[in-house]
Amino acid sequence: MTSLLDQSALTKLAERLVDAARKAGADSADAVAVRGVSTGVEIREGEIEESERSEGDDIGLRVFIGRKQAVVSTNDIKADVNALAERAVAMARVAPEDKYAGLADVALLAKNIPDLDLLDADLPSTETMEARARTAEQAGLAVKGVSKSGGASASAGIGGMVLVTSHGFHGAYLSSSQSVSMTAIAGEGTGMERDYDYSVAIHGADLDPAETVGRNAGERAVARVNPRKTDTGKFPVIFDKRVAGSLIGHLSGAINGASIARKSSFLRDKLGQQIFGGNIRIIDDPLRPRGLRSRPFDGEGVAAKRLAIIDGGVLTTWFLDSATARELDMQTTGHASRGVSSAPSPGSTNMHLEAGPLSLEQMIAEMGTGFYITDLIGSGVNGVTGDYSRGASGYWIEKGEMSYPVSEVTIAGHLNDIFRSLTPANDLEFRHGTNSPSVRIDGLTVAGR
Repeated sequence: MTSLLDQSALTKLAERLVDAARKAGADSADAVAVRGVSTGVEIREGEIEESERSEGDDIGLRVFIGRKQAVVSTNDIKADVNALAERAVAMARVAPEDKYAGLADVALLAKNIPDLDLLDADLPSTETMEARARTAEQAGLAVKGVSKSGGASASAGIGGMVLVTSHGFHGAYLSSSQSVSMTAIAGEGTGMERDYDYSVAIHGADLDPAETVGRNAGERAVARVNPRKTDTGKFPVIFDKRVAGSLIGHLSGAINGASIARKSSFLRDKLGQQIFGGNIRIIDDPLRPRGLRSRPFDGEGVAAKRLAIIDGGVLTTWFLDSATARELDMQTTGHASRGVSSAPSPGSTNMHLEAGPLSLEQMIAEMGTGFYITDLIGSGVNGVTGDYSRGASGYWIEKGEMSYPVSEVTIAGHLNDIFRSLTPANDLEFRHGTNSPSVRIDGLTVAGR
């Protein structure tokens, strides 16, 4: 573990790559290095089904000659840096011109690296992870009505990133993660139903107890037994917080600067307009302590900052990196994501929809008749047109109470209408990269019988 936590060697390698690129004829360059180690254990019916460990280093070099760019990468940290740089420069010389390519503006680079508490260096042993998985599975199987296990798992890992640029940026950070999950199966024969639960966290202390994860999975599976279909029509729908984040994910894709530049988003003409209700705020916060997608700087070294993407229902900005910002005549928002083998591209970090005043129980009670969704199937969402259609399962609400489980249902609508009618509950939890409270949507088409 000590060698993993010491990133100085990777930083020096990145510096050498950038220097070699300049000597080989590049006008500018940047190098990114990624180091990671992970271990995982999977249990099924009390037996270890799989146990694995992976560890590796990857490094990439991006070079510019004028507005031409090329990227090379390798997983051999002992590679000849001069040969790698010369190959990158040769590729850049014959690459097509890209008038938007280039390093980030120096004035926007991170000057200080904040401590976001992203590292739990005390990773659990394989024996501890095995015990977590076994505990989760046993708790799920102990729930009355659970007939078998779909498997339980636990994992842990640490990853690190180093970024060095020819215009003076040097940055590095490390992040850990731990997880536990369980899938339970209830019922018999063709009437079997399954459900799951999982917990993932940066620090082990923030992880849900394995017993809780297993019990939740078992109870959810049992509650789904003997589902029915519904009548077809337009009904109010509640997305449980477990799946409501998917709607925020669709927003994230629609306001990605690359999609806007290609004119392939249904929101391409909506900047500065109200697309949600006036009480809606959606935040992207890369600086949230212990956030699963937190980072002190983006893939180009630009300082991270908290943004209200939707404020008072109004769309305030796109997710931009330097290239898409230049193409749209804007300034990067610090949302460049980066791998070692490709140029940066925009992407979200920790997104969340702020909670509303009503509890989920109040929202269900006021609903009357409608559909409470706990699981979504398929990906029938068109980011160009905004058309929305997905398979769903959950529970039918009658007279403000959950009446019976429902499956094999399709819900459909348009994301513009969904966003406008969205009402959040007050049950927001920060458990994932994209978080949302449960939300109510009025007037979705529910296709059943």
